[in-house]
Amino acid sequence: MISPIDILHAKILVVDDQEANVLLLEQMLRGAGYTSITSTMDSSKVCELHLINHYDLILLDLQMPGMDGFQVMENLKDLEKGGYIPVLVITAQPAHKLRALKAGAKDFISKPFDLAEVLLRAHNMLEVRLLHLEMKRLYERIAAEQKVSQRLLLNVLPSSLAERLEGHPEVKAGTFTELVTESYAEVTLLFADILAFTKFVEGANAEVLLGVLDEMASRFGVQGGRSGLDKTRTIGNAYLASVGLSDPVIEHTIKASRKALDIVEAVDRFNEHSKYKLKLRIGLDIGAEVSSVVHKRKIVCDF
Repeated sequence: MISPIDILHAKILVVDDQEANVLLLEQMLRGAGYTSITSTMDSSKVCELHLINHYDLILLDLQMPGMDGFQVMENLKDLEKGGYIPVLVITAQPAHKLRALKAGAKDFISKPFDLAEVLLRAHNMLEVRLLHLEMKRLYERIAAEQKVSQRLLLNVLPSSLAERLEGHPEVKAGTFTELVTESYAEVTLLFADILAFTKFVEGANAEVLLGVLDEMASRFGVQGGRSGLDKTRTIGNAYLASVGLSDPVIEHTIKASRKALDIVEAVDRFNEHSKYKLKLRIGLDIGAEVSSVVHKRKIVCDF
């Protein structure tokens, strides 16, 4: 949410070729508590100033020598992605109001200035502008997180499925809708659990925790190559590996057992030189089928 303090600290630019108007508007705004106010009487400098300072509100006179307010708004559109320009136009000509709104202005104030009108319209404009920027930042963050999630999920899928998905350009755009399934008559699942890991996390700082996880992931990766693993990935403290899912593997139980021994060896070697003595719990299970299903914006592996 946008607080009153956020609004009062917003960046404002006053643009008018009449010094008296500039001084009057500055006095009105500062009297209301606004703290970041810049002004110029040279309309040709507006875009340069906005490019540097990223104003939240521009109070812009329409009738100015050289470059008028309409030309300024056209130039501002090139700087604002999406075409949203935070302009509150100043005009004494009622006929100019509609044209200004069509040109991209969000509101207007009339000359001669009325204190209540100036402050109310400025406040409303700033509130909308700051909300717009907040929603834009939120959307960009969500979009970035979705891309990361998509990339992580593709990484942990078996190679045969991941390769099929990566061949679809729509997957990268997050609009994939096709179902992709694969099943196997029999697979072996290996479970390896670091005992009391939650307690370990609570007693270790972030730097130590990341160091331990990185080292364990590195050790598991080296051992994975010796076990004939198809794909290995880590997410947090979870380690995922697939053996021979690209093609049926008859000795999958034997390979999974070897992998279990490799994991035990990796942890034992870690414990030899570390003061953090980790303990493992290992489990094996044989299932009749494994299938992977991919659909719009979601990737699910069911075992």
